[in-house]
Amino acid sequence: MKDIQRISPVVLKSTPLKTEKRDNWEVVMEYKGEGDGPFLVDVSHKPRFDLQDADVSSFTPFGMNLPKVPGNCLLENGILANRMNRTQVSLFNLAGSGDVSMPDETAYTDVTESTVCIALIGKQVFSICEKLTALDFMDPQKKAPFLFQGPFSHVPCQIVTLNKEGDSSGLVMTCSRGYSRDIIHAILDAGEEYGLKPAGETRFTNWINSL
Repeated sequence: MKDIQRISPVVLKSTPLKTEKRDNWEVVMEYKGEGDGPFLVDVSHKPRFDLQDADVSSFTPFGMNLPKVPGNCLLENGILANRMNRTQVSLFNLAGSGDVSMPDETAYTDVTESTVCIALIGKQVFSICEKLTALDFMDPQKKAPFLFQGPFSHVPCQIVTLNKEGDSSGLVMTCSRGYSRDIIHAILDAGEEYGLKPAGETRFTNWINSL
C-alpha cells in the first residue's frame, strides 16, 4: 500500500538546497541564500498534540510536570508544553519528527496536520511582529518561554516567545491550517524591510539547541 504523502500548508518561494524525507513529509533542511537573518522556518511537520482534561495538571506527558499557570510554558528535552487555560495544554515536539509518539490516553489529540507551525528567529523578529499585532513580546514582566493567545495579523494564534535576547531572539507560532497562505504572506511582507528570508530546519535545530 502506497504511503500517504503529507504536505505542509506553507509555500515559500525559495530554492531548497537540501531536503529530507521524514515520516512522509518532505522537509527542507536548507534554502539557497538564507543570509544572516532574521529567518522564517516552516516547522509544520513537527508533531503537535492538544491535551484537554478537567484534571489536566495530573498528567505528566513525556515525563514532564506541566506548567500550572495559564500563559506559562516549559521547554524540556525538546518538548514545549504551553498552559492555555485551566483544562488545556498544547504540546510541541520541537526536537524532531517521529521520535516522540502521542500518548495513548483519550485526552490527547494530534493536531499536527490541522495546523500550521512556523518559527521566527533573529534579533529583529519582534520589530516585525509589532507591525502585525499589539501583543508585547518584550514585556519585561514575562520570562521566556511564555505563551500569548491572540490575534496575529487578525488570525487567532498560539505564539510562544522562546528567547528575547539579541540574535538568539525567536518565537514559534501556530494557527489553523486554513490561514497559512495569508499569514505567511503578511509576515514576509512585514519582514521585507528587515531582510526576513525563509530558512530550513537546520537553522531551527541549531537555534533550539542553543536555548
